[in-house]
Amino acid sequence: MSNVTINNPILKGFNPDPSIIKVGNDYYIATSTFEWFPGVQIFHSTDLVNWTLVARPLNRQSQLDMLGNPDSCGVWAPCLSYDNGTFYLIYSNARRYWSQCKDVHNFMVTTDDMHGDWSEPTYLTSSGFDPSLFHDNNGKKWLVNLRWDHRQGQAGATFDAENYFGGIIMQEYSTELQKLVGPVRKIFSGSKLGRTEGAHLYQRNGYYYLLVAEGGTGYEHAALMLRSKNIEGPYQADPQGHLLTAINSDSPLQRAGHADFVDVDNEQAWLVHLCSRPLENRRSVMGRETAIQQAQWSKDGWLRLKHGEVLPQSQLTINGDVVAKQTMVEQFDDFDKEQLSIDFQTLRIPLDNSILSLTERSSYLRLKGRESLGSSFVQALIARRQQAFKFSATTKVDFKPDNFQQMAGLVCYYNSAKYYYLHITHHETLGRILEVTGCTGDTAAQYFTLESIKLPDTGEIILKAEIDYDKLTFSYGITQDNLTRIAIDLDYSILADETGPGGEHANFTGSFVGLCCQDLSGSRHPADFDWFSYIEHE
Repeated sequence: MSNVTINNPILKGFNPDPSIIKVGNDYYIATSTFEWFPGVQIFHSTDLVNWTLVARPLNRQSQLDMLGNPDSCGVWAPCLSYDNGTFYLIYSNARRYWSQCKDVHNFMVTTDDMHGDWSEPTYLTSSGFDPSLFHDNNGKKWLVNLRWDHRQGQAGATFDAENYFGGIIMQEYSTELQKLVGPVRKIFSGSKLGRTEGAHLYQRNGYYYLLVAEGGTGYEHAALMLRSKNIEGPYQADPQGHLLTAINSDSPLQRAGHADFVDVDNEQAWLVHLCSRPLENRRSVMGRETAIQQAQWSKDGWLRLKHGEVLPQSQLTINGDVVAKQTMVEQFDDFDKEQLSIDFQTLRIPLDNSILSLTERSSYLRLKGRESLGSSFVQALIARRQQAFKFSATTKVDFKPDNFQQMAGLVCYYNSAKYYYLHITHHETLGRILEVTGCTGDTAAQYFTLESIKLPDTGEIILKAEIDYDKLTFSYGITQDNLTRIAIDLDYSILADETGPGGEHANFTGSFVGLCCQDLSGSRHPADFDWFSYIEHE
């Protein structure tokens, strides 16, 4: 046996709201995907050190229809559980959120094979969000979720965001009827920190335990443990206060909260939680990630972090015959397979052959121009997560636009109001040109290139983005060993949770880099991408 170091976060890049289970010798973690399709990422490990993305279960529009969903809507806080040979996945589909009312619908899918297809969804409730399914030892199943109270916005009310969080509620789920049954019970109203959400129920040594997230998704985020002898409550909080938080600290892992755990034995447990690693200007370009902590049960029955504090640890040391895999990610796609790499996702919907093809031109990805980067409906775009502070992304594209409404290229994308876009388009006088456009916090796109860059009328063009913490550099050329840097300074930190209206309390994803094509004329003019690479440099 040797010492092995676990470096946090274990799931780097946009991977918030972790839900963990242990089935035999296998650990699984599910994380939120918001407007990115397919929905929910599920990672697998047998050693808690090395994690592999093995499934995105919501891969059909019949399971997850996000067409028209605003930014940062879609899949919120999935809950993964296992009972009697069946995996259960509970998830929200948020359709509207930036107002006093939230249109959030909650569903369940199941499977007996983690690597196979999941069922069609069973509708549960629309009373709130962050649903979680608890399997009681007596055979009953219970759904817990935050109930949203929109009445704070009624006429004459004094605005107080805390009051919208209407407490954690519970209702029985009938497997026979496949729906919620019986009375709705409010089991916890929240602590003084407020914004109580992300609830999970557990059962241990005669107690029901309730683990909740509090403080919102910003720098006051935290996790709180409560317990009760009765599943209906009342629930009493740990007398030592919050289990986990980075409030008012200089921890490299900030915004720590929204946790879940699995027991190792009667004394030890593993706690997973979301966090972010902000830049020096307190901007989290990778959004919220997933970290892991060692925990243990106290003599009086409370779960505590093993190192005796509430601050998350950036590094853990465990004993085991484990070899840690290479942490620097490299992805190269030459588009010669029948399916895209699992690293890629699309926005809101799957892309059928009318939008994306890997066969119409052999060994090329063809994207057929659709709506603008500001659209919440149909975009011809594929992208992958940023997972390191320093990386480069490069592609080779063949695109011959007929008019200025046709564009294709390489995009660094957070959401429809925060992106930088290096693209080929057409100019009436100059012909084929290269431009850099983007949005830096609102929907008003701007040009960053002072003059359009003239390109040869035909031929493939290499486009490259290089990211160094808060700096973004674009370059282009005919061959990789002779690229021309575009002489503009771009503030990459704009692509972060904390920028734009609402800051980290309204921007819930993380930065992606990818390929896209627009045709605002509606003729669906195609762009052919020969290859794509993503290489981390730290």
